[in-house]
Amino acid sequence: MKARIAASAALALGIALGASGCSMLTYQATTEHYDASDGVSVDVGELDLRNILIVSDDGVDGTLVMTVVNNGTEDVDLGVQFGVGGGETVDIEVEAGSEVVFGVDDIEGTDTVEPVVLEDIDTLPGAFLPMYFQYGSAEGVEKLVPVLDGRLPEYKRLVP
Repeated sequence: MKARIAASAALALGIALGASGCSMLTYQATTEHYDASDGVSVDVGELDLRNILIVSDDGVDGTLVMTVVNNGTEDVDLGVQFGVGGGETVDIEVEAGSEVVFGVDDIEGTDTVEPVVLEDIDTLPGAFLPMYFQYGSAEGVEKLVPVLDGRLPEYKRLVP
């Protein structure tokens, strides 16, 4: 009798492990962060920069598209440096506790601003533009930002 109970318990344990063991040992891709859009994302201090991309048809001038969320309690001037070897710098004001969308207009619940046109990016569509984001004493972050063209309807109106 005891042998039957032990055998039944062992069999039940074996079935349970066999049925769920894969998720215990297999890599779970859903635990990894990824950008579900065309742009890239980066965090700089208290700022969350999301879906960063450049739209340009000629690779000379490009429109900066991104969303900046200031999670802090102070206004900041975000410095955006672009180009190989440092290049140009653009300063962008972001108020405390705000979400600002650059390059896109009429999004309910967010502040939208005039497009930021980066001149002389010297990066053809399909390539990546090195960009450096930093403000105040927060540690800056360098990121390779994709340059897209205006072939897609949602980007056509963003071409400078």
